[in-house]
Amino acid sequence: MNSPTMEQLKQSQITSQTDTGVPRPKMLLVNSKVLNWSSIIFAILQSACTAVIAISGLRVAIGLSALAAAAGIHAPAHGFHQNAIRIPMMALAFLGAVINIFVIWKVRNLRSKPASQWRQQPVTQKKLNSERFQIALAVLTLLLLAAEWITHPMVHRIP
Repeated sequence: MNSPTMEQLKQSQITSQTDTGVPRPKMLLVNSKVLNWSSIIFAILQSACTAVIAISGLRVAIGLSALAAAAGIHAPAHGFHQNAIRIPMMALAFLGAVINIFVIWKVRNLRSKPASQWRQQPVTQKKLNSERFQIALAVLTLLLLAAEWITHPMVHRIP
């Protein structure tokens, strides 16, 4: 007298003996593409949360400094605005903008040489727009640096 579970056990032993040795693919409960996309979406959401938290703190700092400036506090600069931090940051911004403009000029110069014409593929509009945007940002950086350099002594009444 054999029970149904004994029958299933015997049947599984018979099929395992006749197996060719090739492992059967396992069935996934969730499609792998859905799993990949959901993990990317959750990473983006986590990044957005982090960005919002960081920007909130920055907004508070900007608001408090604007309030202090509007209230007429003309104390010497402390914290991030002191010369020990401000001047090296301005120098780094100047250096970065100049290097950026130089590199784009060099790329365009090399691209226009006759020796590179035979291997050169046409530059896409997207790449040209990206280069123009980088140039515009570098020029804007230089203009803002000049404005800061000129107006800083006026605003803070430095002789």
